[in-house]
Amino acid sequence: MIVSTSQPLFSPFPAFFYKAYLSDLIVVLDDVQFPLRTTWISRNRFKNDQGTLWITIPVWKKGLGLQKINQVRICYEGNWRKKHLISLKTSYANAPYFREHLGVVEEIFSARFERLVDLNVMIIRYLKKHLEIDTPIVLQSDLGISAKGNELLIQICRKVQASKYMVQAPTKKYLDTQLFADAGIEMKFFRPPSPVYPQLWDDFIHDLSAFDLLFNCGPKSHEIVCGSFHHSR
Repeated sequence: MIVSTSQPLFSPFPAFFYKAYLSDLIVVLDDVQFPLRTTWISRNRFKNDQGTLWITIPVWKKGLGLQKINQVRICYEGNWRKKHLISLKTSYANAPYFREHLGVVEEIFSARFERLVDLNVMIIRYLKKHLEIDTPIVLQSDLGISAKGNELLIQICRKVQASKYMVQAPTKKYLDTQLFADAGIEMKFFRPPSPVYPQLWDDFIHDLSAFDLLFNCGPKSHEIVCGSFHHSR
């Protein structure tokens, strides 16, 4: 079995789902430290008539010190939800498949998820379904594993009985391949595609949230994300 891991990114970009497609199981790392710096766990890029549209989910951080990702709570102060919803509706009003996904967009900014991880996993499951990728997801916290670094990844592989660990090629320099080999785990490296597809507005912007792809391409999105792998089989 091939397993891969990822932090619970907010509305991830297409490469996230390409890695899921190459895997038999994806483990969401929710029991690791939430970054103190700017992070893709709480924001992502969409597109409007000005170019890049940033959508950020505010979270409680002040005075809380280091938090695990699954401890981070969404901050509902202010009217950011209304602003984000209006921005997305305005930006994608003319996207061919936007109306098909309007329900989940409205849910993102109306439902009150207490924890950021719950919102993000809901979105990941939705995007995965509509990109026609059936790789199951489990949470690290549900596996009861809380090691760090290479050891965390090796323990995950052992827990789910995976013989192979899928990882992006540039990540190789951060991993101890010998430790994986000693544990009997084969590392499989891949280079994620950055697909080009029809977008609204002007010049194409790479690696936006996969929502941008779905809004513009609908049922063709699966082939756009996974097509390079299909053709190489």
